[in-house]
Amino acid sequence: MQINVKLDHGLLPDKYGKFAPENNLLAGQPITSFPIQIENAPRDTKAFALVLIDHDSIPVCGFTWIHWIATNIPADWQTIPENASIELKDRFIQGKNSNASRFVNGKPQTGYTGPTPPDQTHDYELTVYALDQILPLKNGYWLNEFFHAAKGHILDQQTLTLPSRAN
Repeated sequence: MQINVKLDHGLLPDKYGKFAPENNLLAGQPITSFPIQIENAPRDTKAFALVLIDHDSIPVCGFTWIHWIATNIPADWQTIPENASIELKDRFIQGKNSNASRFVNGKPQTGYTGPTPPDQTHDYELTVYALDQILPLKNGYWLNEFFHAAKGHILDQQTLTLPSRAN
């Protein structure tokens, strides 16, 4: 399986992160998710899942920041379209991002919340999973619940590093 996200000069395009236009922000957070292309998924794939996290956030906030988790994405999608987190949210299940933490209490708390690195360019890690079944999760699940539900059901996974600029 291969995954691809188009970058702009080696960086995630601004409209998906910190420099998104005002109409793509909610409570100062970018909310337009970027498109993801998927090729050569295993034949037995029944659904896709994705995890977008930022390990470079650890020195800033003390933990890896969860930007987007989603599962039960239709297996026939060769592209997860731009803004799927909002426009197609009824077609798959989305979990809680780090804004849902009792230590953060921000918005939005489920779905995509884009990169907003405060200090320097951060490397965001996108992993797409090919699953052999639909997972028994509901909207608002936690990341650990995904890993428990997906155990033994991951046919393949691919990870991309997506840098996003701070200034």
